[in-house]
Amino acid sequence: MTLAAVQRPIADPDLGSRFKEALRGVASTVHIITASDGVRRHGMTATAVMSVTMDPPALVICLNKSTLLHDILCCARSFCVNVLDETQESLSTAFSGGVPPAERFSRGSWCFDEGGIGYLEDAQSSIFCEKVAAMPYGTHSLFIGEVRDVRFGVSQTPLLYHNASYCTSLPRMRAD
Repeated sequence: MTLAAVQRPIADPDLGSRFKEALRGVASTVHIITASDGVRRHGMTATAVMSVTMDPPALVICLNKSTLLHDILCCARSFCVNVLDETQESLSTAFSGGVPPAERFSRGSWCFDEGGIGYLEDAQSSIFCEKVAAMPYGTHSLFIGEVRDVRFGVSQTPLLYHNASYCTSLPRMRAD
């Protein structure tokens, strides 16, 4: 099966806003995705991250084509997905435009691998990936990364984003 990006005109002009409203009702884990192309290093907050397969371990990230990270990732071979914990809301805000790109890595406990890719020392987890495929679609591109390493922090309570607000999950009491 060959995948081809087919773009069709939207017949319903309100469909996009209704779709966005529907997605606001879906709670998503908050991540900071980082990459370096050898010259530039960048990171940005994202919720569009999803596992693809366990064999081989892989995930997909979705980035707007107008972002600097998209530009870097088109040239870069690797990236890192840092899963934020519930205490890292201010870091998420900084990497979502609250702080200029040149100042972002001065916030938080960042380390850098041999390729210059940032990983957050106290993230819930940091997932290091090798980019194996990219597919443009509409205003975004999907980048598939094959997992090469995973590092874990102490926290196991992820930061979530739901209905344009940060939140956390609470385990339900089981009725045994």
